[in-house]
Amino acid sequence: MRLPTRIPLLYLISGVLILVGVVPLYFYGTQVVAINRDRLKINEQLLQNTVTKSLSDDIEHRHGTLQASLGNLSTAVLIASGGDLSGEHINTPELRALIESFTSSTDILDYATLLNEEGKGVSAGRIAPDAFVQAELEHAFVAAREGRLYSGESLSVGSGKNQRTTMLVSTPVMSNNHFLGMIGAVVDLQYLINSLRSASQGGLEAFVVDRQGRMVAGSNSKYPTGQAMTGNQLVKNFVDQGGRSKLVATSEFAMKRGTQSVQMLGTYSPVPSLEWAVIAEKTQADAYQSVFEMQRTAELFALMAIVLSVAFGIFAARKIATPLQTLTDSSRAIARGDFSQRVHVKSRTEIGELAETFNSMTSDLERFVFDLKRAAEENRTLFLSSIQMLAGAVDEKDPYTRGHSDRVTRYSVLIAKELELPEDEVEKIRISAQLHDVGKIGIEDRILKKPGALTPEEYEIMKTHTTKGAAILRPVEMLKEMIPGIELHHESLDGRGYPHGLKGDEIPLIPRIIMVADCFDAMTTNRPYQAAMDPEYVVRIITSLTNTKFDPRIVAALTAVFQRGDFRIRRAAVVTPETAVAATESV
Repeated sequence: MRLPTRIPLLYLISGVLILVGVVPLYFYGTQVVAINRDRLKINEQLLQNTVTKSLSDDIEHRHGTLQASLGNLSTAVLIASGGDLSGEHINTPELRALIESFTSSTDILDYATLLNEEGKGVSAGRIAPDAFVQAELEHAFVAAREGRLYSGESLSVGSGKNQRTTMLVSTPVMSNNHFLGMIGAVVDLQYLINSLRSASQGGLEAFVVDRQGRMVAGSNSKYPTGQAMTGNQLVKNFVDQGGRSKLVATSEFAMKRGTQSVQMLGTYSPVPSLEWAVIAEKTQADAYQSVFEMQRTAELFALMAIVLSVAFGIFAARKIATPLQTLTDSSRAIARGDFSQRVHVKSRTEIGELAETFNSMTSDLERFVFDLKRAAEENRTLFLSSIQMLAGAVDEKDPYTRGHSDRVTRYSVLIAKELELPEDEVEKIRISAQLHDVGKIGIEDRILKKPGALTPEEYEIMKTHTTKGAAILRPVEMLKEMIPGIELHHESLDGRGYPHGLKGDEIPLIPRIIMVADCFDAMTTNRPYQAAMDPEYVVRIITSLTNTKFDPRIVAALTAVFQRGDFRIRRAAVVTPETAVAATESV
């Protein structure tokens, strides 16, 4: 009996494994999960509603109680002072005793003060007001003059173990609608932090934000007091309501954690009197844990069924495993770039046909990649040669700067490597430096080759070589990233350079490197207006211009390379400081 030339792989194992073992369990699992997911979602939402509403009610109650206490204290102050808080009347023992008694009456008060309309008064408490508390007291005093209660922003006071989160609450002292003074109290929000920690269980994280979406207090120290939390979708929803929402809201949303997007379930409950909101959230993985456990159970039963199914097809699987592994190993080797690998598989299934096709494709790929690499190297060599010829043509226009572009390129590359820049950045610097003076091709010879110093008008024309060079190269798409090095290599950190007078970080790194290399070469080679200077002296001059003209990191790299002797420059006699200053100003 003649065997078929091809045995379909699908008929050997896929039918039995999928139809008998996987499909029924898949439909069962998806139906069960769909039914229970909605129930668990509702239960989790009710739980979060209960937690956030309980916390917001507690905050509301405590704040109302504190405002009532301040109102009672205001009445007691009026009685004890006879309605007179001016001058020395504010410092009476009775008033001081009232403030001290009020502060010690509860453990949530860190500080309390009574101020008269002149801003003088008495105070008591466990802390001394810092600059932030003083600023809040000033805001509260303005509100009190207008007859308003005041509830300030949450603040962090102290440091280290003594750091605590507080807020200022105040009430005016009025008599017959006449402003007499203000009572202010600094509330320690540790009670709120403890409540949030107690509520943060089972993956639930609770915190409180103000109407601007800034952190008031949280169950952990991951987010400091005052940090903007509007990147959280729940907080953003609350802020979008103007901080005046009166309804509890629950929603599913995505939140960024590092580079990942995590699916969350969260609820916010507003605190109307403070325009705060209590936020509770947890990952859907925690919220729907029961669903996932059920899924895992279903998957376990599915796996058992699959194992039984595979047991019946083990013989066919063994026949397939060896050629598949050979094909996989060879594919991985080729993926790593080893195109010498070939697949040796003898099989009458599709795998055998695939191996033959794969070997043929690999041979074609090997030839194609080799041709591509050779062509790319030839193009790169031609490109760099063209750039070098263009730079050489510019240098040849000026006999005094012959070889200048090559030297600046070499110096720039050495500095870039000393800075440990990536190879692609070094390549950009190499091309930018080679072409940094290409704009001089558009400068008249009478100016470019003038043996003496340039007149101011001629110097202005010479300065245009930077923008001319950028204009020449701008149409070339491949050189777009090199244009800053050509156009900006005569800028200066102090803004006194040209053509745009850029300052500091406005100047990109490439022109910063080229300007140092360009200055070094200009001062160490003979020019019509100066003799070549001693390289060590030039390094000292460049170092003296650090932070005014040159970037200190690049100057440090230049110094390191020079001290190792990598520049290999002919030494010249040291010139006078006056000549050196003139030289640095001309480059």
